[in-house]
Amino acid sequence: MSRHRIGFWYRFTAVLAKPPLVVLFKRDWRGMEHIPADGGFITAVNHNSYLDPLSYAHFQYNTGRVPRFLAKAALFKGSFVGAVLRGTGQIPVYRETTDAATAFRAAVEAIEKGECVAFYPEGTLTRDPELWPMEGKTGAARVALLTRAPVVPVAQWGAHEAMPPYAKEKKLRLFPRKTLRVLAGPPVDLSKYYGKEPTAEVLRAATEDIMAAITALLSELRGEPAPAEPYNHRKARAEVRRKAQEESK
Repeated sequence: MSRHRIGFWYRFTAVLAKPPLVVLFKRDWRGMEHIPADGGFITAVNHNSYLDPLSYAHFQYNTGRVPRFLAKAALFKGSFVGAVLRGTGQIPVYRETTDAATAFRAAVEAIEKGECVAFYPEGTLTRDPELWPMEGKTGAARVALLTRAPVVPVAQWGAHEAMPPYAKEKKLRLFPRKTLRVLAGPPVDLSKYYGKEPTAEVLRAATEDIMAAITALLSELRGEPAPAEPYNHRKARAEVRRKAQEESK
């Protein structure tokens, strides 16, 4: 999408959001050359702070290809927030549907129109104690295999220092000035899954490839090796319960 098609509402939002981001934070942005100049595509992004959607959106806005985020449909109803979401072309997700393909219909349509759809494959802020990406949900992979659109992995780091996830007090910690780091990588090669029935196994394998690419980029940003296995919150909770039961005996 070229800059002249970004639209009034996205530009208006940028006018409000960019100045404080520029003033309050330093930036380390890399990999913009991997954002496609034309055509529909997907970005798959890690999530470790309530602030990082702004950091990532700022990064991609400056490439001229604005992201369309998926958001709960309820947020689009009324209010100024709803007006902004509708005006900037964000994509409502109707979570009450039982048909996964229907749930992501709008994302597929946006990609087919040549737009970028941004997925947070983890589905929520990471629960990993060290803030590495968790196991991903299969939505991004499902849409990728339906559209065969490029999937650009994006890692980000630093926003958590200003707004830690799950902190008791959701307040900004602006000083000393933090650096928002964003790194986009080359598209994930999912061609081996094309033409296959989108079974749970295929979608899980494609999702693992996407998450591995994001994790590798985050390892580069952090300058340290990633865990051998992605964090599984359900298994971690089960392990905590098991230990608690053993200790209570």
